[in-house]
Amino acid sequence: MPEAARLPKVVTVHDLTFFDHPEWHERSKVAFFQRKIRVAVHRAAVLVSVSEQTTRRVHELLRPTAPLVTIPHGVDHDRFHPGGPGQEEVDLAALAALGVKPPFVAFQGTIEPRKDVPTLVRAFAPLAAARPDVQLVLAGLEGWGTAEVDSAVRRAGLTDRVVRLGWVDADIVPALFRRAEVVAYPSLEEGFGLPALEALACGAVLVTTRGTAMADVAAGAATLIDPGDEAALADVLACLLDDADARAALRAAGPAIAAPYTWAACAERHVAAYRLALGG
Repeated sequence: MPEAARLPKVVTVHDLTFFDHPEWHERSKVAFFQRKIRVAVHRAAVLVSVSEQTTRRVHELLRPTAPLVTIPHGVDHDRFHPGGPGQEEVDLAALAALGVKPPFVAFQGTIEPRKDVPTLVRAFAPLAAARPDVQLVLAGLEGWGTAEVDSAVRRAGLTDRVVRLGWVDADIVPALFRRAEVVAYPSLEEGFGLPALEALACGAVLVTTRGTAMADVAAGAATLIDPGDEAALADVLACLLDDADARAALRAAGPAIAAPYTWAACAERHVAAYRLALGG
């Protein structure tokens, strides 16, 4: 936030992990963002939070004096949807070009400590032993702290079963969600966790973490585990791959849950926040 600006300021706080879990961030950024967030919270005309989880934590930790409104993210439903006739063939061709073919478990997101990808790798190991046809596909930019992911793959003996795609074109991500047997998003904490909502919009079978913003958004359309619970994640992955009926039920539930989350609704609520900042 430009501290010297005299105009009314609207500031979005995505999460407070710089305060609650500084170990998840590069050390050079922690002190900088702690100060910037504190200043913003106490000098902004209006604050925006992206989830009820973050709203509650801002009130608990920083006690803002400005109005704080919760405005969730949206989904591009023209891109993230279950698909129609002929979609499967298109998806499979796009994935094959990347060296991916079903059956697979998918993760999509920046590879960084809070995503807890090493736990996912370790949880996948017993499934890989029981199902030699299943791959684990990791899609997303390399953030920081990725050496732990590399180590987990090597120690589990999964170098030939884990596909590291790196950054994936936005048009490919829906195909990854639609064709995965399970989409695993075991992040320890998120301000919102947009990949989880986008997966639901595609009719994916989603596994994510209890007590997080993702669990709030999923509203019963995902299977939940405790953050960091490797054994529970391993059990859930195995059970879902063996239970076609459970997968079908989750696939049917997700799009309806995701439907109200649109970028148009998000934009309208931001306009209301700007008007509030102007005293309107």
